[in-house]
Amino acid sequence: MMLNKDELRRILESWSFWKKTSPKSVPRKTAATCVLYPEVVNVITGVRRCGKSTLLQQLMKTNKIQPENAIFVNFEDPRLTQYLDHTLLEQICELAEEDEKRPFTFFFDEIQHVANWQKWINSNLERRPEHTFVVTGSNGRLLSGELATSLTGRHLSTEVFPFDLDEFRRLHPKGTLRSFLKRGGFPAALKIKESERLLQQYFHDIIERDVRERVSAKSSRPLMAVAQMVFESVGSETSLRRIAGALQLSPETVSGYLQACEDAYLIFSCPYFAYSEAKRIRRNKKYYAIDTALRRAVTTKFGADLGKDFENLVYLTLRKKSTEVFYWRGKAEVDFVVNTKNGVTPFQVTFGKPRERHEKGLREFYETFPHAGEAIYVTPDTFEELMELEL
Repeated sequence: MMLNKDELRRILESWSFWKKTSPKSVPRKTAATCVLYPEVVNVITGVRRCGKSTLLQQLMKTNKIQPENAIFVNFEDPRLTQYLDHTLLEQICELAEEDEKRPFTFFFDEIQHVANWQKWINSNLERRPEHTFVVTGSNGRLLSGELATSLTGRHLSTEVFPFDLDEFRRLHPKGTLRSFLKRGGFPAALKIKESERLLQQYFHDIIERDVRERVSAKSSRPLMAVAQMVFESVGSETSLRRIAGALQLSPETVSGYLQACEDAYLIFSCPYFAYSEAKRIRRNKKYYAIDTALRRAVTTKFGADLGKDFENLVYLTLRKKSTEVFYWRGKAEVDFVVNTKNGVTPFQVTFGKPRERHEKGLREFYETFPHAGEAIYVTPDTFEELMELEL
C-alpha cells in the first residue's frame, strides 16, 4: 500500500523545519561530539522520552545542515501506521529527490517500527551515497543481531541517556546533587509539577510498547512486577529464582523479561567481575535503573533511598563512559570494577563517609587482584570529579 504523495509531503513538512525554526532546548553534550557521515548509517538509541528527537534537531545545527536539506519523520506518527515497511522509506527518498537533486540528510526517528528497514538502508548506502541517513530507536537490539546482520561495519552508534547533572543544571541553575537524584533527568518531567505521574506513565509506556511487544507477553502486569522488583533492589545481587518464586514465573521467563527491559534501556545489568567467563556467569547480576526519579516514581517509599539513588547515578555515569561495568564480592563488596587506562580499577560508592566495609572489600579485592589500579571513592563531594574522569 502506497501513501498519497501530497499527504506524505504534508507529514514530512510537519516533522521537518523547512518553514519553521526548531524549538529551543537544553544543549546535549552528545550533540557537540556526534559527527554525521554519509558513508555509514548513524544509529542513535536510548530509552523512550530521553530526548532522542530533540537531539536530532541539535545534530542538524551542530553538523551545519541547512533545514531545507534535512528531512525528519517519526514513524510513531499515527498517520503512517498502515504504511510501515521499506516501501515508505523509498517513497520518502523519491519525494525528496523529485524536487531537487542535492544531498539530503534523512532523520528517521523510531525506525524499529518499519519492516525490513535494515536491508533497505544497507542497499541505499550504495544506491544513494550522496545522502546521509540517521536513525533512532528505543531498543538496544538495533545494534545487535538485527542491525549487524545487514550492516556489519557500516554503522556508527551513539547512546542517549536522560540528562546528566550538568544538563539538569542548565534547566535548573541552582539544582543540587540531592535535587537531581530526586527529580531525575527526563527532560519533559523536569518542566511540570506533576512529574511523578508523568514518570509513571513513561514506565507504563516503556513496558507496554518497548518490552511487552518484544516478549509477546499476554499481559504487561508480570513485566511491570519484575521491573519494579529490580527497581526496589537496585544495587543488590538479583536472584532470578527469588523473583520467579515471588511472582510464580519460571526463572527462564524472568530472565527473558529482564533482557527485554534491558534492551529497552529501562534497566542495566552489572555482572560479577572475574577474568573467567565461567565464574562470571555463575554469579548473580546487580541491576540499575535508567533514571533515579523514574525508579522513585514506581517503587515504595521504603525503596526511595538516597544512598541507593546515588549508587544508581554513579553506575549510570560509569556506564556512559564504558559498556563494561562490573561489581565484585568476597566477604565484602566492591561496588564497581571498570577497566581504565590505569588497569582494572575498583570504585567504592558512599553517600556518607566511607565505612569499614568499604575498606574490607578493597583489601579482599587487592588480595585477589594484586595488580589492580588505585581505588577510587565516589562521594557527593567527589561526584563531579567522576563526571570529568576519563577512563
